[in-house]
Amino acid sequence: MERYFIQLLLCLFTTILAVRLTLAVDFLFNGFNSSDASLYGDADIKSHVLALTNDVSSSNGRAFYPYQIHTKQPNSSLALPFSTSFIFAMAPSQVGVIRYGFVFYFVPGGETLNSSSASQLGLFNSSGGGPPNSHVFGVEFDAYRNSLFLSVDDGHLGVDVDSIISISADRAGYWADNSSSFKPLSFNDGKNYQAWIDYVDGVVNVTIAPVELKRRPNWPLVSVPLNLSRVLLDDMHVGFIGGTYKSFFGSQRILAWSFSNTNFSLSEGMINGGLPNFAPPNHRTSGSVSVSGMTVVVLSLILLCFVAAVVILLKKRSKRIKMKKEGTEYWELEYWPHRISYREIESATKNFAEENVIGVGGNGKVYKGLFPGGSVVAVKCLSRENSESVKAFSAEVSSLGRLKHRNLVGLRGWCKKEKDTIFVVYDYMENGSLDKRVFECDDSKMLSWEERIRILKQVAWGVSYLHHGWESKVLHRDIKASNVLLDEQMNARLGDFGMAWIHNHDNGNDPTRVVGTVGYLAPEVVKNGKVSTQTDVFSYGVLILEVICGRRPIEEGKPFLVDWLLELLRRGELVSGVDPRFRANSEIDEERVEQIIRLGLLCAHPDASVRPTMRQVVKFFEEKTEIDEPEDEDESTHILKKMKDKEILCSSASISWSHSFGVGR
Repeated sequence: MERYFIQLLLCLFTTILAVRLTLAVDFLFNGFNSSDASLYGDADIKSHVLALTNDVSSSNGRAFYPYQIHTKQPNSSLALPFSTSFIFAMAPSQVGVIRYGFVFYFVPGGETLNSSSASQLGLFNSSGGGPPNSHVFGVEFDAYRNSLFLSVDDGHLGVDVDSIISISADRAGYWADNSSSFKPLSFNDGKNYQAWIDYVDGVVNVTIAPVELKRRPNWPLVSVPLNLSRVLLDDMHVGFIGGTYKSFFGSQRILAWSFSNTNFSLSEGMINGGLPNFAPPNHRTSGSVSVSGMTVVVLSLILLCFVAAVVILLKKRSKRIKMKKEGTEYWELEYWPHRISYREIESATKNFAEENVIGVGGNGKVYKGLFPGGSVVAVKCLSRENSESVKAFSAEVSSLGRLKHRNLVGLRGWCKKEKDTIFVVYDYMENGSLDKRVFECDDSKMLSWEERIRILKQVAWGVSYLHHGWESKVLHRDIKASNVLLDEQMNARLGDFGMAWIHNHDNGNDPTRVVGTVGYLAPEVVKNGKVSTQTDVFSYGVLILEVICGRRPIEEGKPFLVDWLLELLRRGELVSGVDPRFRANSEIDEERVEQIIRLGLLCAHPDASVRPTMRQVVKFFEEKTEIDEPEDEDESTHILKKMKDKEILCSSASISWSHSFGVGR
């Protein structure tokens, strides 16, 4: 009896620990929607940009991540480590100059500290501080030097605890790679900057750089030992607060934001190109200019224009000669000109040895390669004689070459050998494709239930980024198990963007040619060739079902996977559709199994309007909100109710699902 009691206690402890571990936060916003932040005061979201203040005097606003986050380690009072990064701009109005700035901070309550003082960045009252134990931690980005609060410069960063008077501060800037050259920065110019704030091992590191640098400097600007365990409560709000003062005008804007307790490289997925520019136009100085001075200026400008025209013509001629010599592609200059030499690829693959072949696709072989320094890559070979290969290659370069997300396969570069073959270089995925681990492996390599759910969640992150997280919507159009690759840590990355299509709002033309894989095609694609984000959702739904059930969408001699599951649903036996190896080797939560299968059926519903968005799917997996919560105020569809409604899921019962989409004809 005592043994069973101890086992019960261990189970309870493990369950509690697992629940606490799931409280770690991980999010990335490349642009903002109304559901991404809770807004107060003058804060607003326009054109996917978060503005903390507006162009009026004495303005302040606050914006938080919509949910409180847990800040303490499981069963401990120690603060969790975290890494956050954001892109921001402080833009002065044309009628004045900016004064003051904004703060990234943790605060117990979303309404902050009853502050009404814009002169304290909207953070504290006019005395510059809150109560001694306000439990506020922040990093200020200030464009004005205030001697009252011991500011170090007009543009500075400071680490604050329960007060606007910083415990550590420094002039805004960054250290160049040699660490001996300091580059000062101004927050008063409207330019875009990226900041990184890390807390680990009791030290806060703050780094900043211009966005055009496109990387994080090696050395932090501010590094201060600080025990946040004494400052942060168990649950805190995290976000931004900003303010302007009296007759000074301006606005503080946040363009992108990432935060994680576990993934300190999450910020690499932030888009730092093609961002809005908030720098004001230069104002001309007034005053008289002599006639002789004006003549000199005009003649100098004419001479300068002539020299510039000659230089441009010479460069264009040189570029044309080089392009003709190298056979530069038409898309190369516009999209992604990252070439790798043929010698490097030949050496990395040991002269394309057969022993290095790791796959053979419809467009050519894939080799494993090793670059100097130990970097392992995958090299896909495409024949230029195959027009479909060239189209697929162009699609991958124009989409994946500009996308960067931890759950998308990384594209390293490409090479062309004369006019015969194109080589595309990707990150190497140690554990191959998902379908091999679901359908073609023995029990020793079979994915566990937890691994399958984690992989489905990671794929959902990647697809949600394609649909909602980039400057344009990207449609993958071929989501399936064989296009999901697994790295050394069994993390999922979506690959093969050979059929991807970038949807620009300015371009009303949609692709109408049917592409994709039978069994994963949404009915509207088969019927009229029209694609949308919801057609990707459909394919993702089929992916859920095949991963959970261990069956391909179409198998000879068996009913279509979705038809089979709908029949089980009608009979109330949906759980029996799970991969039988689960039931034989492990205990599973039948309620959770049924919930996941219902989600897959909902995503793969024949009616596109019934399917959820990928953002809603991500919320479901993260369990941060109920999935029946509307994505915005105007949305009336409640996803959880749809999942529970058998009539909705079986609405195609009168017609065989597979027949309605032309499968098997």
